[in-house]
Amino acid sequence: MAYRSGGPKVLVIVLAGGEGKRLMPLTRDRAKPAVPFGGIYRLIDFALSNVVNSGYLKIVVLTQYKSHSLDRHVTKTWRMSTMLGNYVAPIPAQQRIGKSWYMGSADAIFQSLNTITDERPDIVVVVGADHVYRMDFSQMVEQHIATGAGVTVAAIRQPKSTSDQFGVIDVEPEDPQRIRAFLEKPTDPDGLPDSPDEILASMGNYVFTADALVDAVTADSTLEGSKHDMGGDIVPALVEQGAAYAYDFKNNVVPGGTERDMGYWRDVGTMDSYYDAHMDLVSIHPVFNLYNYDWPLYTTYGYFPPAKFVHGANGRFGEALNSAVSPGVVISGARVNGSVISPDVHVHSYTEIDDSVVLDGVQVGRHCHIQKAVIDKNVVIPDGTSIGLDHEHDLARGFSITESGIVVVGKGHEITA
Repeated sequence: MAYRSGGPKVLVIVLAGGEGKRLMPLTRDRAKPAVPFGGIYRLIDFALSNVVNSGYLKIVVLTQYKSHSLDRHVTKTWRMSTMLGNYVAPIPAQQRIGKSWYMGSADAIFQSLNTITDERPDIVVVVGADHVYRMDFSQMVEQHIATGAGVTVAAIRQPKSTSDQFGVIDVEPEDPQRIRAFLEKPTDPDGLPDSPDEILASMGNYVFTADALVDAVTADSTLEGSKHDMGGDIVPALVEQGAAYAYDFKNNVVPGGTERDMGYWRDVGTMDSYYDAHMDLVSIHPVFNLYNYDWPLYTTYGYFPPAKFVHGANGRFGEALNSAVSPGVVISGARVNGSVISPDVHVHSYTEIDDSVVLDGVQVGRHCHIQKAVIDKNVVIPDGTSIGLDHEHDLARGFSITESGIVVVGKGHEITA
C-alpha cells in the first residue's frame, strides 16, 4: 500500500468503556480507566502517554460505563494543539446505529465508525486503557506495514504454565510473526518456536489497516452468536483470512528504559494485581520506573503544594521510607513505609502506615495503624483506628478483603474505630 508523503496517517482509538467489576469497590462510581494509580495518575494516562510519545496525536477515547470522572480527567488533562489538528476526544456511547449501548469492544468501534470515516486514516491503532506499561507503538506500526498485515496484535511472553489466564497467540513455526490461531485461555498450547516453555499472551493492543478494521467490525455486527469482542471475534476472523500477525513486545525498545523495567506490563484488573503493581513502584530499584524522563508519563494533579513532613522530636517523627508521596500530602508526626500516598492526604501524629495505597483526600487521625490496605478517596479515618490487623473486625466494618489479604476501603466509607 502506498502512503502519502510523511508516512501513513494514524488514528488512535482508546477503548475505555470497561466496567472493571473485579476492581470493586474502586469502580463503584468510576470507570476502570479512571481509577487512580501511582499517586498522581489515572490508569488511562499510561495508554495516552504511550501513544502520544509514539508520535500519534489524533486520539478518540470511547467511553461508556460511569464515565463522568473519566471524561472530566481526559477533558481537563489531555489538551492538544487544535492549530495543528491534534486532539484527544472522549466519545460516549451514542446509540448511533440503533437503540443498544456498546455490546463489546468491536461493537464500540462499529458504532463509532464515523470517527474513522471523518479522519480517513491509513492505520488505526486500537489500545486498551487499563494497563500499566511503556510502549513505542511506532515500532509496532512499522512491522505492521512491513508484513502487509490486516491486523497486528501486541503480545507479551509469559510462562506456558500460565496460559490458562490469557488469550494465547499461536504462531506459525516457520513464520513466527504470523498468527496460526487465537486461543482463549488454553490449558496446553504449543510453546514458542524459539522458547518452548513460553507462550505469547495478547496485550489487548492492536494495529489495523483501516479498511481491514472497518470491514471486520461491519461484518461482525450482523453475526449471530458473536460477542462483538476485538480479541474473541475480530482477531480470529482475520486469522482465518491469513491476515493476522503478532508483534513480540520483547522487541520494543523505549528511550530511557532500563534492563530491569524493559518489557514491564501489568494488567491491573483485580485488586490484588492493582496492589502488586503499586508495590512495584516503591522498591529501592523499582520494577517499573516512574522517573524515565525520556518517555514521560503525562497527567495533571491540580494546584497542590509540595509534600510536607513535620515534627521530629518526643516520639513524633514525620517521615516516609521506601514510599512515593504526592504533592499536597502532610505527614505530621507519623511514619509511612512501603506505601503510595496520593495528593491531599493528611496523616496525623503517632500513626503508622505500612505497605498500603492511600488515594486522594484521605484524612488519617492520630494513633492509627494501617497495614496492607487500599484506601479509596475522601475517607476519614478516626483516631485510634486499625485497618489490616484484624480481618474479622475489618469485615464487620464493611471493608473488602482480597484473596491475598489486601483490605480495601471504598470511597467515602464512614469508618468506626
